[in-house]
Amino acid sequence: MGTSWSAQIVDPPAGCTEAIEAVLARVIAAMSNWEAASDISRFNRTPIGQWMALPPDMMTVLRAGLDMARLSGGAFDPAIGHIVGRWGFGPASDAPDIAAPWTAIETDGDKARRIADVALDFSGIAKGFAVDAVAAELRAMGVASFLIEIGGELRGDGVKPDIQPWWVDVEAPPGLPVPILRVALCGLSVATSGDYRRFRLEGARRLSHSIDPALGAPIAHDVASVTVLHDSAMMADAWATAITVMGQQRGMALATRHGLAARLVRRDGGRGIEYMTPTLAAMLD
Repeated sequence: MGTSWSAQIVDPPAGCTEAIEAVLARVIAAMSNWEAASDISRFNRTPIGQWMALPPDMMTVLRAGLDMARLSGGAFDPAIGHIVGRWGFGPASDAPDIAAPWTAIETDGDKARRIADVALDFSGIAKGFAVDAVAAELRAMGVASFLIEIGGELRGDGVKPDIQPWWVDVEAPPGLPVPILRVALCGLSVATSGDYRRFRLEGARRLSHSIDPALGAPIAHDVASVTVLHDSAMMADAWATAITVMGQQRGMALATRHGLAARLVRRDGGRGIEYMTPTLAAMLD
């Protein structure tokens, strides 16, 4: 997934490291666009209209991604792989633009198909899923207390040996003076999407890896970061992506309607302006 992982585990049984690595290898084998033999790469090469059976992990993420696309009006789109590739954030693509790519994906039981030339890309949701999958594996091994982190997405269960929860300081956008957001992860996940994590420069223009499907291009507004707390790291990841793409007004309004605990930081010159949903503000009181 092009990133690192870490784990803090209370009373870890033998084999924890190997178990975590096996889970991550399973996720990569299913959902890495950079692996030609992965399930997602093979799906993106299937003939238009041909059904393909997907592994359970991939189908879980695909269904969650399609649900998020519906909830966000397409701001989150799991089928924008070709657009991502054209902007240099995924495998190169010269496929034509298709409006609302996610609507070109159909599912039936454990199978899915493309009804137009679109490509799945789970970069806005797969890391969160991997965090959930690692957490599930540790619980199955009898581990009750741990903190898992993959590329900045985290999940905490139980408490530390000193009976304190897993306290986490949410990363602030570099150079923007905003208050530190400190959260206690106890049966809770947190994900942050930001324009400073993955980007590339095109002349003097800074291109964010967050793609707006409606524009077919990187986001063009002033959102610097979005953080979401959720029971599911996968959903926190997807919601953070969707809110980032939608922007401050539409994104935070949607987050508020759904009762999400979310924070958005907007760039205003050299200042950072912070917005919180009522749910997050109540958690911090």
